[in-house]
Formats: sequence, C-alpha cells, structure tokens
Amino acid sequence: MAQGGCTCGNVRYSVEGEPVVKALCHCLDCRKISGSTYSTNALYPEGGFKLLSGSPKTHAKTADGGNTITSFFCGDCGSTMWREGLSFKGLKVIKVGTLDDINALANAKPDVELFAPTRVEWVAAIANAKQAQGMS
Repeated sequence: MAQGGCTCGNVRYSVEGEPVVKALCHCLDCRKISGSTYSTNALYPEGGFKLLSGSPKTHAKTADGGNTITSFFCGDCGSTMWREGLSFKGLKVIKVGTLDDINALANAKPDVELFAPTRVEWVAAIANAKQAQGMS
C-alpha cells in the first residue's frame, strides 16, 4: 500500500495494488495544475483508494477531452492530489508527485503520453510510450 498527501499534511490518502496505467499528460489543464510542462499520473482502481484524513476541496471543469473532470486538492496548501471523471470511470488519477515514496516518480515511467501533439517542443517523447492524440 502506498500513501500520499498534500504539502501541509492535512489531507492524506492511500492506494493499493499496481496502477492500471502510468501516463504523462500534456494538456493545458494538467500544465496549469502542475505549474510545469506536464503532469505525471498513475491511474489506480477506485476500490483500492482510501481517504485517510482531511477533507479535500474539489473543482470540476470540462477538460480538453470534453468530459467533466474533478480535481481534489487541499484547501489549505492547494496541492492537487488526484482527479476523477468519466474519461477515467472507476479509476483515481493520482498525481505521482504527491506520493510519499521518494522513488515514486522514478518508478512511474509512462506507458502513454496523453495530448502528445501539445507537448512542449523542448521536452522529448518518452521511449516506448504510446503517443496519444488526446485521452486515449
């Protein structure tokens, strides 16, 4: 079981098992949430997800793919920890950088890059990762 949480520690969660898929996302929404060139995500079955403490705030919007996506974040420090929506039915989209394991990002080599055509030109494609036009 892996655990994670926000920067200030007020919201904590855990996930069990292995991710269904590991994905970088280059959409504008993920850039804004991460404050960087893309977001690094691990998608876990929602049955293995548990909120351990705190009460995250939510923000729902229509994502680049056209479906509503909801972000779960700490109302105190602002860290977005996971997302969910119809495009990922039955899954929690965990922001890998919010996991406690120092090696979580090193172990999250992507299987797929979403919205690859909007990748920043100075970021290279990940070798052997599927290059998706959008969500799939």
